Amino acid sequence: MRLNKLFIIGVLASTFLISCKKDDKNDIETVPPRDRGEQAIDDDEAILAYLQTHFYNAEDFQNPAANFNYIVNFDTITGDNANKTPIIDSDLLTTKTVRKDSIDYTIYILKIREGAGDKPTFADSTFQNYKGELLNQDLFDNTANPVWFDHPGTLTQANPGIAVVALTQAMLEFGEASGFSVNEDNTVSWNNDFGIGAVFLPSGLGYFNASPPAIPIYSPLIFSFQLYGVNEADHDRDGIPSYMEDLDGDGILYNDDTSASRIPNYLDADDDADGTPTREEIIINEDGSIEFPDTNSNGTPDYLDPDSF
Repeated sequence: MRLNKLFIIGVLASTFLISCKKDDKNDIETVPPRDRGEQAIDDDEAILAYLQTHFYNAEDFQNPAANFNYIVNFDTITGDNANKTPIIDSDLLTTKTVRKDSIDYTIYILKIREGAGDKPTFADSTFQNYKGELLNQDLFDNTANPVWFDHPGTLTQANPGIAVVALTQAMLEFGEASGFSVNEDNTVSWNNDFGIGAVFLPSGLGYFNASPPAIPIYSPLIFSFQLYGVNEADHDRDGIPSYMEDLDGDGILYNDDTSASRIPNYLDADDDADGTPTREEIIINEDGSIEFPDTNSNGTPDYLDPDSF
């Protein structure tokens, strides 16, 4: 899809003033946060401008050298790079809508290589490298070696970590490597078919007005990554994969709490608080499939029914 054919819905947001209030008690000025909808429009304009004026090292991926590290690098289209193809013109660029705080945000995903293996769910863990940078190309985070990255219930975490909402939503589009081999020195070599890409996200899916020191407030962010491995997560080890504990199917784990214990089901080893662990109220077959008995035939499986234990 050529995104230069998709213009921003609406017109440019007008510049708005931020009013300041003084706390009469301690004379400290407080600045109200910007309107999230207006900021989303501003961020989308900034991201589109970036995509129109920057390119990535596509040639390196098309004809990789023997020692190529498969890291995505961005640069400005100017000078010696004046003939480079803008990211926005790449057929590998797609969009995805992510809703948070009653706002529909657009994220831009550059899928350089989809990956041959399994794709993660929104609740799994991924083994990956990633690099975080601002639109001015300042680097604020980077992994020297692959790390396990947890994606539990992304949309309502009190502390979203490193823009986990949009990063998770991007990772769902990529697959892991098809396999790996263990070298004589016990290091691991991954098959060269792992997922590679990047996501461009607005500040509303990042830090908004609560940024760490290295990131200015209201900053759109860029994450590039290489996805090596996927682990189907079972955070509470109750035998039910975490993604299956999203009972209402909204892609959020934090709001599924059958026992009203303030511990969401994916972290609760006894989901119905009946004294019998969830693991003892389900059946895991040899092929890995799971059965959910309903002993009293009331339509609620035992592991969610406090009257069946």
